[in-house]
Amino acid sequence: MASDELNLGLNALTVLQRRYLLKDKDGNIIETPVQLFRRVAKAIAVVDKNYGVSSAEIRKTEEEFFELMADLEFIPNTPTLMNAGTKLGLLSACFVIPVPDSLDEIFKSLHDAAMIQKGAGGTGFSFSRLRPKGDMVLSTKGVASGPVSFATLFDKATEVIKAGGKRRGANMGVLRVDHPDVIEFITAKSEPCELRNFNLSVAVTDKFMQAVRKNQDYDLINPRTNGVVSSLNARGVWNMIINRAWQTGDPGVIFLDEINRRNPTSHIGDIEATNPCGEQPLHPYESCNLGSINLPKMLKKVGKNFEINWNLLQETIRKSIHFLDNVIDAQNYIVPETEHMTKANRRVGLGIMGFADMLCMMNIVYDSEKAIEVAEKLMRFINEEAHRASSELGKIRGNFLNFKGSSWQKKGHKHMRNATCTTIAPTGTISIIAGCSSGIEPLFAVSFVRHVLEGTRLIEVNPVFEHMAYERGFYSEELMKKIAKSGTIQKFKEIPEEIRKVFITALEIKPEWHVKMQAAFQKYTDNAVSKTINFPREAKVEEVKKAYELAYKSKCKGITIYRYGSKPEQVLYIGEMEETRPKAEPFVIAKPETSGWCHSTVCPVI
Repeated sequence: MASDELNLGLNALTVLQRRYLLKDKDGNIIETPVQLFRRVAKAIAVVDKNYGVSSAEIRKTEEEFFELMADLEFIPNTPTLMNAGTKLGLLSACFVIPVPDSLDEIFKSLHDAAMIQKGAGGTGFSFSRLRPKGDMVLSTKGVASGPVSFATLFDKATEVIKAGGKRRGANMGVLRVDHPDVIEFITAKSEPCELRNFNLSVAVTDKFMQAVRKNQDYDLINPRTNGVVSSLNARGVWNMIINRAWQTGDPGVIFLDEINRRNPTSHIGDIEATNPCGEQPLHPYESCNLGSINLPKMLKKVGKNFEINWNLLQETIRKSIHFLDNVIDAQNYIVPETEHMTKANRRVGLGIMGFADMLCMMNIVYDSEKAIEVAEKLMRFINEEAHRASSELGKIRGNFLNFKGSSWQKKGHKHMRNATCTTIAPTGTISIIAGCSSGIEPLFAVSFVRHVLEGTRLIEVNPVFEHMAYERGFYSEELMKKIAKSGTIQKFKEIPEEIRKVFITALEIKPEWHVKMQAAFQKYTDNAVSKTINFPREAKVEEVKKAYELAYKSKCKGITIYRYGSKPEQVLYIGEMEETRPKAEPFVIAKPETSGWCHSTVCPVI
């Protein structure tokens, strides 16, 4: 592809110009979208030189990588697009930084996180090793301020950094359910202004969940002494977590034992935290780079119907795993410890986006057993082919350093380049670039109003729906405007019933189907799955409780819920303007760089 004719939409171009295209010292854009993809392809392909690959083969690989991105079949995570081929060179989206229990180490962690966020990386922390509030500090004979106070310190630093001006910083804060300060942590975001740059998750264990089921007390343990300091009623704490999630969207939970059961490198230690959206559990100082396949591009027309083009998908997976493995070597590791851990495990996370669009094109309803069946078949194929591609790389380049003792070796595998290969990320703005729906999320709205620059508002229609509307002869600008006032098409009788049935939106899907879909993908995903379990404003606390418990029973690695309207600030609105103007018409509103996957205030650009 030699020209800039990439068929990018207006929103894609806007996002690229604002965040991704290189600028000179005066802020002027100095590259085109084609040049961006060329820059990235070249920086990632040249890594092959380290493995004795000829210049001719490297040029061929560079062209393959370029075509993957330019054809919008595969897009890597945001830091790779922003920083590949630049002096900064931080390419991974996901990092976990340890927070040990000493002041010197805490401030080192703060420094490390700041450097990563400057390069547009997202950071996760477990505060579980910090001594509880009021505990003794031997060096000063004073008392400790506790994990929540230090989380606040990290939050303020993120606010100041603003991720190097390229995107807002995002953090995940994790605390074990058996930490003495767990109640303070659960209620830490009661006020809207608190921990604005953090998502919070309580790390719950199987032991705790058994105590919840039996309505028993469980022990709280001081991490400084490993001694029991008190106990709480497990069901009472569980209900508090659920109530706070219903009220504010935080905290979510991560199921710590399930994460570590399925961690192929558990022999080097436990995983304690995840990246900001929860889809990437990582060891302390480990990072992971992600990329997503655009599923609508993986379809082919057979008669009047669309089917998955398995051959094209297989080839795309192979090239994408090669790309992601190269990113590990191409990256400039700003924090030295992250280089050691990342190269020891070589985790990558190949995922998907446009799943809802794909279902619509295939005439499959999102909340149906057929959709669950497709999800499992699709992800199983992606996972197995990704493992096959990684194994082939392992034969040529060598296994990841921690292969010995890993679950891969125990299962009899002889070669594996990457400890993990697949992750379902939310995809954020890369789905805007690709022109598809976000991750595995259902559509939030069929048509909505997007705010662009200088207060301009544009009606944006789901491209799959728009194409069908033209094809079936019911498209009109007036109809699209009407739909944008509610987001849904269910009440519009001029739209054929079979189309109304397929284009169902997130708040029209029962929460249990959201959980079922997350579990279906988790079954065949190495890392974890980012998925918002949506609830309408009028949802009851008991419904949230059922979703949390279903997620645990379904072997999800965590759960994040969002009840519409439970935060004072949202990036998506239905039937209301976020600013109060007396004569403003009600529309579904999306802020400039919102792709529809995240409805809270901490939405990193993956």
